Amino acid sequence: MKGTAAGSAVFRERVDEGLAAVERAMLDVTDSQIEILRDASRHILGAGGKRIRPRLLLLTYMALGGIDLERVAKPAAAVELMHTASVVHDDINDHGIMRRGRPSVNATWGRTFALLTGDYLFTAVYELMAPYGDLNLDLAQAATALVEGETLQATAVKENEFSREVYMRVIALKTAALFRAAGAIGAKLADASQREIEALSDFGFNLGLAFQIVDDILDLIADEESLGKTSGIDMDQGRGVAVALGADNGNGSVPAADPMAAIKRKMLEGDTIAKARQHADLLVKEAIDRLAVLDETPAKQALVELARLVVDRDR
Repeated sequence: MKGTAAGSAVFRERVDEGLAAVERAMLDVTDSQIEILRDASRHILGAGGKRIRPRLLLLTYMALGGIDLERVAKPAAAVELMHTASVVHDDINDHGIMRRGRPSVNATWGRTFALLTGDYLFTAVYELMAPYGDLNLDLAQAATALVEGETLQATAVKENEFSREVYMRVIALKTAALFRAAGAIGAKLADASQREIEALSDFGFNLGLAFQIVDDILDLIADEESLGKTSGIDMDQGRGVAVALGADNGNGSVPAADPMAAIKRKMLEGDTIAKARQHADLLVKEAIDRLAVLDETPAKQALVELARLVVDRDR
């Protein structure tokens, strides 16, 4: 037992070392000579965040035998910066004033500088990934999917055609694709077999779907203080889990005239939240099943725990 506990402690220290290297890489690559870009980037990065995507990449790499944490830090940082850039832009589109428990970049510096900060974070991804050859394709595909997903979402809301099917397609593109890229990149950096790469890519994809469903549930039921970001935006704009799992007007779309409070009451009175959580639980189970290709190691167990954290979290 002592040996097992000691081994677990060593593993956790290694994971912490890897994540610290990711943080350093993000700070180094955003150390702009232009003060406002540096300050705005560090404002959003310094707020922390869940770091689920870089953790997924790091743990995948370690679960497949990878040991060079410095080598994997920059791709993990690139994945997180791509996500961070997208949320900076999201807060412009959504008029979000809170992000990660702090005023958003948009609220602090205004729309123009928020847009430029998001662009700057996206360009930092290129710099981090430059030495990694074909792995750039995995991240480029995720970036394309992210923009396609956001565009599909905005189009569906504008045209009042935000159905359950559209919702699932949107979250597959805007969220799950980047999770899948994290799994794929981590596996490839560890020189995994094609079977292992596909399994960890699928793990990431299903985890990403579950993550977004739970995120939308929390947007529905949590307040801004506990959530750490502006709540209710998705419902207010006619999208999210309220549409995906039942609060519709008969054709799968939320009537634009319905106030957010009315939708929230309907959601909380029915079984939509329970159905959404069941869906997320099923996706996580499917994700964990894909880990059967891995040997039993602390890293595999950490991936399982990460998957369960996605559905058990409250923010």
